[in-house]
Formats: sequence, C-alpha cells, structure tokens
Amino acid sequence: MKRVAVTGAGGFVGRRTCAALQAAGYDVVAVVRTASAEVPGVRVQRVTGLEDHLGLAGAFAGVDAVVHLAARVHVMRETAPDPLAAFRQVNVAGTLAVYRAACAAGAGRFVFLSSLKVHGEGRATPYVESDVPAPRDAYGISKLEAERALATARAEGGTSDVVVLRPPLVYGPGVGGNFRRLFRLAELAMRQPVPLGGIPNRRSLLAVGNLADAIRHVLVSPAAGGRTLLVSDGEDLSTSDLIERLARALGGRARLWPCPVGVVRAAAALLGRGAEADRLLGSLTADSSALRSGLGWSPPLAVDAALAEAAAWWKEGRAA
Repeated sequence: MKRVAVTGAGGFVGRRTCAALQAAGYDVVAVVRTASAEVPGVRVQRVTGLEDHLGLAGAFAGVDAVVHLAARVHVMRETAPDPLAAFRQVNVAGTLAVYRAACAAGAGRFVFLSSLKVHGEGRATPYVESDVPAPRDAYGISKLEAERALATARAEGGTSDVVVLRPPLVYGPGVGGNFRRLFRLAELAMRQPVPLGGIPNRRSLLAVGNLADAIRHVLVSPAAGGRTLLVSDGEDLSTSDLIERLARALGGRARLWPCPVGVVRAAAALLGRGAEADRLLGSLTADSSALRSGLGWSPPLAVDAALAEAAAWWKEGRAA
C-alpha cells in the first residue's frame, strides 16, 4: 500500500492522522473542504463537499486506501432546525458518496471513523462490538446508519473493503468541545475546592495520537478487513482521577472534596446543566481487546504522556 487519501484532513483528528501516515512512509492526499485548511507536509486536494463526485474522483485517483474522517460532529449549541436530518446529510449520504468514489477509484480498503455513541450513553460494564447498538442522540444515530449503509453497499458489490472504528472521546493538542471544559475544570480545582472527589464512574478516552496509530494499523492488517472495532487508550479513568491527572499535567494539584453524586446531579439540574453532569458523573467505557489482543495493536502513548502533550498545548494557548 502506497497512497492513502484522508477526508476531513484539516480537522483535529485528520491533521494528526495525515502526519502519522506520512511518517509511516505513505503518500498522503489530504482531502479538505475549507479553502483555508492547511495540512503541513502533504498534498492537499480541495473538494466542495462530500458529494462532489468530480472532486473526489480527482482526490482518489491512484489511491490504495481511503480514510474517511469528515463528519458533522456533535455541537454544544445546535442551530439546525432538524438536527437529525443535518447529521444524516453529512454522515450518512456523504459517507456513502465517499465510499462509492473510493470503490470507483479502485481503493482496496476504506476506513470509516464511527463513534462509541452508536452503543448509547453508557452503562456499568464496558461496551463490546457484539452489543446491540442503541444510540440515543442524532449524532450516534447518524453514525450507526452510516455503518449500516456501508455494509449494504459492500454487500451489493462495493469493491472497497470496509473497516469501522468506534472511538470514545478523543483528546490531544487542538481538541475542542467537552475536553476543553475538563481543562477549565482542572484549572478551577487548582484554585479552589471542587465537589467532584471520589466519583465512582469509569470513562474510556482515546489520545488523538493513539487513534492515528490505530488507523495506520488497520489500514494494513489483513485481519481487520470487514471488521467493526472499538478503540481506546486501554486505561479507563474516573472523572475525579482525570481531573487530578490533568491538574498534574498542568503543573498543579486538584483540590477535590467528596460530595454525593445525587447532590451534584440535583445542583446541576437546577443550574440547567443536567446533560453536562451526566457526562461528568456517568460511565461510558469500551472494551478494545479485539483490536489490541486480536489484531496486535497497542497504543504508542500512555495516558499520562498523552495528557501531558495536551496540557502543553493548552498552556501554550493560554500564554499566547
């Protein structure tokens, strides 16, 4: 395998994936939609959208594989009048268009980045690949529908082999959304006591560098063909532990005091932040042993090293 096209290459995961593939010796084609997107060190191909058939045909010419990362992701403040329709347009119809373009170009493998959200919002035990999916939000529903659309297209004669990866929350330099809130929470806990000590939950995370390496691994693993695989750092953390580790990575110490989970939930609900409390207090874990033991992948970054990398980026941005 020589040439790989990466959609969504200008994004948080895309830039790191392109760098990892280039370092591994691939000729990388970075497929982007935004004219201002820059992906250092690789060839950039711009398209008008995921259903730009001519643009995709040009971007995929001569590729051996396609990594499809472009997606409409979960947003904190939804503005679309019909969020599910908006997610479906990009994540289902767009994914299918990209897959068909990959098949037409003769790509042998198609790696699709899905989400742990297809399983649901969490439970006491880790999710495994064989669990019946039960997504509860529009984003998770659209990712599951995209997986099923790819399976149907493949069964109906699609020539590109499909590998699906389902990651949990991804973090690292350049991260947005919920993980930035965790950094702010860790900074707050370094200044004053925060009632988030001793939370008995477990959360799976995935460093962006580990995700990029997992993508590199499944591109060439013969055993990955046709598989749906959960991927994580392999060390699940409680919210309390995560805040403490983030504070250490930032050069301080978190001051957390125990408070009954029910009290925290009730207080958050009164403040209109019930959904945020659910994410902080609930468990959401993935059993990634199929990828790790079954396919021989191991994450190159330990959790503390990955958090230190993210913290260095965060502090640099604070100082700028």
